[in-house]
Amino acid sequence: MNTTSTKDQGVLAGRTWVLIVLTLVYTFNHVDRQILITVIEPIKAEFGLSDEQIGLLTGLAFAALYATLGIPVAMWADRGNRRNIITLALTIWSGMTALTGLANNFWHLFLARMGVGIGESGGTPPATSMIADLYPPQQRAFALGVYTTGIGFGIMVGYILGAFVYAQFGWRAAFFAAGIPGLLLALLVRFTITEPVRGSSDAYQSTEDAPGFLETLKFMLTQQSYMLILAGCLMICISANAFVAFTSSYLQRTFDVTVSQVSLPLGLLIGGVGGAGAMILGAVCDRLSAKDLRWRPWMIAVCSAAALPFAWMMLSARSVEMAYVWNIIPSFVGLIYASIAYTATQELVKVRMRSVAAAFTLFSLTLIGIGGGPWIAGRISDMFLDAGNAAPLASALKVILAFNAASIVCLLLAGRTYRKDVERAAGTPSPPPEHVAVHETEAVG
Repeated sequence: MNTTSTKDQGVLAGRTWVLIVLTLVYTFNHVDRQILITVIEPIKAEFGLSDEQIGLLTGLAFAALYATLGIPVAMWADRGNRRNIITLALTIWSGMTALTGLANNFWHLFLARMGVGIGESGGTPPATSMIADLYPPQQRAFALGVYTTGIGFGIMVGYILGAFVYAQFGWRAAFFAAGIPGLLLALLVRFTITEPVRGSSDAYQSTEDAPGFLETLKFMLTQQSYMLILAGCLMICISANAFVAFTSSYLQRTFDVTVSQVSLPLGLLIGGVGGAGAMILGAVCDRLSAKDLRWRPWMIAVCSAAALPFAWMMLSARSVEMAYVWNIIPSFVGLIYASIAYTATQELVKVRMRSVAAAFTLFSLTLIGIGGGPWIAGRISDMFLDAGNAAPLASALKVILAFNAASIVCLLLAGRTYRKDVERAAGTPSPPPEHVAVHETEAVG
């Protein structure tokens, strides 16, 4: 008995270390994105950029190749060593982040951010696939919630590190400070974690070869709940990334505060509060979903609805302090859609489809959400400016909130077929209606 207990403890410790390292990688992923947003106002002033150009730099320049390359990289991950893919990807995006500090015009910045996107395309799909192999369904939303805290912590570190280095050495040095440590982290990934057995945390394990992209895509398209969750999360992602890209600029322009003054509060809100929310709400989702799997999409819908009025009040605040207060709730619930979207992706496809499914989800969220959100907000802001609006950026962000409202409908509808679609992906028959709740508790547990 002692031997078994020691072995189990070793397995738990091993998977915990992998989760910690992968979360740290995801943190650096978002540090490298956030650095540009943190110092974008000084860059805007130096290069004479419009809000639409800012939207392109913080969105499409990064998202185009990040999204496009994610699918072939994920197909590689479904067949190859995911740890080594992550190591290579981290090395590329960290190096390109450092090179961003050498840019001399808009197009230099644009090309450098495309390089960051190339590297980061190899981060999330293999990582979420590894986590799904290490954590069983009843712990998966929490584990992916922990992983998703990398978004919040990355944003927090990016704000604080970027503001500090900018104040001391200028905006170029901020990119060097963000990129170089990632090269060291790549060595930690390569030499301290191992490749997990595919499907090892599920009740079944697949011995089949990984299916092709078209076969995987066809399966996902026939999963109604997956398509509805994807549509809902796409709309949230557009809104979320528009706010991530422009909240700092909105505060600086509206309340005449500096980069250094807004970076710490926003870092703590979006990063600290958001990271805590991802873990807490992920654990709550796991507990609710153990009784009824429909809480996967419903949880995102509830959080999206809760954020709406508070985000509107933040954009209507009379002081920067009240803007921070109104932003607490949106920050707390702001990251949960990503962790549950990845959880649902892993549950709604077959084991050997998981990396490709994660990549397709990431492709959609990235190209449309990360790529489109900042550009749409920037374009609307420029239109309001041309029309003589006194607060064009605030007005543009209020328009963007319509995407949040529309997402709620899709996510509520996704609950109708979620349980049936999970059973189809697992290859298990649907139970009689009176036994649905019991069966789901046993399957998830």
